[in-house]
Amino acid sequence: MHIQNKENEKNKFYKDHTLIINELERSIKIYNWDFILSFLPAGSFLVGGYIRDIILGRMSLEVDVDIVVPSNPIDIGEKISDKFKGKLIVLDKERGVVRIIMNHISIDIAKQISPTIEGDLKSRDFSINAIAFLFEKNCLLDPLNGIKDLELSLLRTYSTQNLLDDPLRILRCFRFVSELNFKIDHQLIYFIKKNRGKITLAAEERINYEIQRIVRGINAVESILLVQKFNIFGFETLYKDSFFIDLESINYELLSQSEKDEFLPLFFIVQILDEFSLEKFKFSKADIVKAKLLRKWHLILRKRNISQLNELDRFVLHKELEGILPSFIFYLPQNLRTDWLNRWRDKDDKLFHPTNLLNGDLIKQHLKIDNSPLIGKLLYYLSKELAFNRLHNLDEAIYKAKRWIEQNAPKCD
Repeated sequence: MHIQNKENEKNKFYKDHTLIINELERSIKIYNWDFILSFLPAGSFLVGGYIRDIILGRMSLEVDVDIVVPSNPIDIGEKISDKFKGKLIVLDKERGVVRIIMNHISIDIAKQISPTIEGDLKSRDFSINAIAFLFEKNCLLDPLNGIKDLELSLLRTYSTQNLLDDPLRILRCFRFVSELNFKIDHQLIYFIKKNRGKITLAAEERINYEIQRIVRGINAVESILLVQKFNIFGFETLYKDSFFIDLESINYELLSQSEKDEFLPLFFIVQILDEFSLEKFKFSKADIVKAKLLRKWHLILRKRNISQLNELDRFVLHKELEGILPSFIFYLPQNLRTDWLNRWRDKDDKLFHPTNLLNGDLIKQHLKIDNSPLIGKLLYYLSKELAFNRLHNLDEAIYKAKRWIEQNAPKCD
């Protein structure tokens, strides 16, 4: 949930540093992390997304704080975590970066890397993240005009070398397009196109994190379109495959907000990554299985009209896609989408939610048979009969089960 400021207040923020400082000081108390300030040495400053989000009026209930200190960040982090029973994680021992986690607050403390604060800010990824609040002097420092770029909704870097130093920052551009609906500076676009291949030099887990943020942003469609347009991951064969569809022509309002939140991320992921890449970037086995199922059924429906599927094919489709059907809905002919969604929303629809009237124990009890692979096949058959309304109650299920066993049980001479 985001806490939005009134538009006129937001506009004032861009023109008056005092208002930003007042809001920063108020938020530090509201979000309850002012207790760490006494542990910070002279010369410490707040930087990054916390300030950016205060200016944009989009603070969330989960608080991420980035603080730069002149020296000894690990010692400072240990003292704070010991005093307030937080969890301390050393993110980078060599560079001196630690994270303290306490309830809803995550605080990163890093060592200043340049002789001056201005030099430190000029080494950051984008101008919108290079605004500092100096605790000791109670003032803002904005050497790269980040506040103006926030007003323009513009993503710009001071030096492309900053992005080459950590190529993941190239991918982060698309996260800010997705989450903030920002435009990318023309010079930065040229740089991205030229250097897209360097993204994979970053750790796979970090790439995974950025992709997860991209596909969940409020403007994910615009961001995914750019990822496709620039072919960020270099998958020529993926983009030649018609699995990739026109995202701008889709009516996403077919889905409820909760359905969008749950199912669109998977839909977007398979628009930019194949299964090999999902494995490479450390996606979960469950996500990879889901992606494979979406691709499998898309390829089947490319070759055969959905009306040509026989009963077994339709049953298998709904059994395999039951949990993720809204992620697949836009691969269907447009005239079927609303009907299929409505049927999927009906939990009593036995085709879209295959179930059974019997289980293995009841079958063994009523049919007097032992455990065998035959029971699984029988349950599959009964579930299909129920899905197509040829089965209505327990007695019918038992009767059909007996008939099926008579016809399919191995015969002995």
